Amino acid sequence: MVAFDWFWKAMGAQGSRNQKRSLAVVEAAASHASQLSTLDDAALSRRAQELTTDGEISDPAEFLAVLGVISERTLGLSPYPVQSQAVLRLLEGDVIQMATGEGKTLVGSMAAAGFALMGRRVHLVTVNDYLASRDAGWMRPMMEFLGLEVSAVTEQLTTQQRRLAYTANVVYAPVTEIGFDVLRDQQVTRRSDAVVSPADVALVDEADSVLVDEALVPLVLAGGQPGIETTGHITDAVRHLREDEHYQIDDDRRNVFLTDDGARRIEGALGISSLYDDEHIGTTLVKVNLALHARALLFRDIHYLVSEGKVSLIDASRGRVADLQRWPDGLQAAVEAKEGLDVSEGGKILDTITLQALMRRYPSVCGMTGTAVEATDQLRQFYDLHVSVIERNQPLQRIDQPDRIFATSREKNRAIVDEIAALNSTGQPVLVGTHDVAESEALAQALADRDIDVNVLNAKNDAEEARIVAEAGDLGRVTVSTQMAGRGTDIRLGGADGADHDDVAKLGGLAVIGTALHRTSRLDNQLRGRAGRQGDPGLSMFFVSMEDDVVVSGAAGEPITAQSDDYGRIESGRARDFVAHCQRVTEGQLLEIHAQTWKYNQLLADQRLIIDERRTDLLDTDQALVELAERAPERAGELAHLEPETLEQAAREIMLFHLDHEWAEHLAIMDDVRESIHLRAIARETPIDEYHRIAVREFKELARRAVELAVSSFCEIVIDEQGAHLLDEGLIRPSATWTYMVSDNPLAGSGNSVLSGIGNLFR
Repeated sequence: MVAFDWFWKAMGAQGSRNQKRSLAVVEAAASHASQLSTLDDAALSRRAQELTTDGEISDPAEFLAVLGVISERTLGLSPYPVQSQAVLRLLEGDVIQMATGEGKTLVGSMAAAGFALMGRRVHLVTVNDYLASRDAGWMRPMMEFLGLEVSAVTEQLTTQQRRLAYTANVVYAPVTEIGFDVLRDQQVTRRSDAVVSPADVALVDEADSVLVDEALVPLVLAGGQPGIETTGHITDAVRHLREDEHYQIDDDRRNVFLTDDGARRIEGALGISSLYDDEHIGTTLVKVNLALHARALLFRDIHYLVSEGKVSLIDASRGRVADLQRWPDGLQAAVEAKEGLDVSEGGKILDTITLQALMRRYPSVCGMTGTAVEATDQLRQFYDLHVSVIERNQPLQRIDQPDRIFATSREKNRAIVDEIAALNSTGQPVLVGTHDVAESEALAQALADRDIDVNVLNAKNDAEEARIVAEAGDLGRVTVSTQMAGRGTDIRLGGADGADHDDVAKLGGLAVIGTALHRTSRLDNQLRGRAGRQGDPGLSMFFVSMEDDVVVSGAAGEPITAQSDDYGRIESGRARDFVAHCQRVTEGQLLEIHAQTWKYNQLLADQRLIIDERRTDLLDTDQALVELAERAPERAGELAHLEPETLEQAAREIMLFHLDHEWAEHLAIMDDVRESIHLRAIARETPIDEYHRIAVREFKELARRAVELAVSSFCEIVIDEQGAHLLDEGLIRPSATWTYMVSDNPLAGSGNSVLSGIGNLFR
């Protein structure tokens, strides 16, 4: 910690006095810059190290100045005072809010260098491989100037390459890659096989997305075992069901239920007497419900793509293909069956961890994003993090127009096309934010019908992301993109090289159009933030219809009646207030989902820490042999002739096998409990209390069984100079494992109702 940390912590990291003191330090840094710039490279690097010799920064002002001079010398980037202020707040452990285009990449890297010079290993957590690789390469000259090793962990690296990468002082890596490596390390039986070197600090880019929106998304390590497969017969039977007659969908479109008529139709098609008989309720009914979910709630080109005979999920919060993401096995199989594809192998979950639990493993967490203020409560509640708002380097010139409200989706979408055409006719660049692939392609086609050239950025072509985004500010450019959050590339007026900057600025800068409101205003603000970069002019506007999901869900069946003009537009203040109310309601729903899910996950996360500690003891000490010898002294005596290291490793492998197996069984049990725990409310029991009671009871049983089974194996299996022959007794770890994210993000709702007919969105 820097020397005056105690004062700011006492004040709370959000107070205005904090920012005044930050600015005072930054102002003092300016006085050091001219003198430091005269030092040669070796002296400048040495001075940075002298200022951090005791694990803290002795003179924050001079240190910021040193970092600024080094940045300019190695990268050609001279940080603005607001960037230096942001570095200071990150070093104090805050989440900083900086507007798009204000230079978060440099800020994060300067702060990471500061932590590393203080002797802390830093994981600079990104949202994808591209940003990890790009930023590590971009910032490498500055890091190496300071004598720091820097690396990037990406999906393509081999195990040995990953192991080496994690030893660097500063590691750029996607959050999923770190999580999956942590999960894989929880399966090793020799410490030398572990990949991740522990880090002291997680510096999180797009912090609100990682720490809040996706915090409770589980990362999963699975092993090859048969899963639940939905047969083609069931898929065919479900395909002919009709909504409202045979099944009903709840208001927030997250759950679907068979009606009595629907159940009878399915029973007739399958030739069974009742789906609810004991022989069917745990098998056939489960498969029917999975097939129905796939049929009614998951849509091609909205929730997933089909490419090369495989289903690829779409990350709704970022508009990209989620290469390592899948639904739970039964649902994945149901979607594959629905699309007529080969059903992929199921698997048994070996281990799982949420992003929130992953982040809580770090001793220190800080982060940066363009929209942190709206997530202040969650960041404080779940991570004890404070938010610091960093002002813009240049005053905001963007004009944010009031939302344009329409009675129907058809009228709204027609107005969107008209508005884009009008803006394009002047040469002003337009960026349109849509909510899914199908909507982006329908809009692109509607614009093409008017002879307007369009660049489309969605999950089908996200490999071209950097080029498309970089060119979005050029003269006459129209770019249609699904979800701009975390794209990581600035949109410069006048194109990637800024050649036509002044011409575009005279036209009003980049115009941003949102085709619907998101379920949280943070995502709207992330899209708005693409315009008005670094004091440039800009324009933003959002189109809303009374049929949009956010309005229908937030209205809870109580729509208002409002007069519209001949084009379907509603101008009344009452309608505007109603739409704002609906969005607040959906935001409240998301908060409630997060809070409830957190309560269920927290106990398992705590239990997981106990498992981690147990594994550490077994891996790093002779604890396994000591415990087994105490419980089976005769067997230990029989094996005393073996080399101590051989016997220790044999005992270690036996105990770890049973600990890991029982933990996997515990996860499966608690998943089943979670699915049915709501039924406890019928018996006037509190579901969360019952869940905790069962989890504690089952965890105690896990611990007992793991030890008892290990003792039994120790006594029965062959142990010789080659070690423990676990395979001979059928104690086999899965020969194949894979990782994925369970897709259950409440932010994944589409802005335009998918039921209105995707093909007619912009007709």
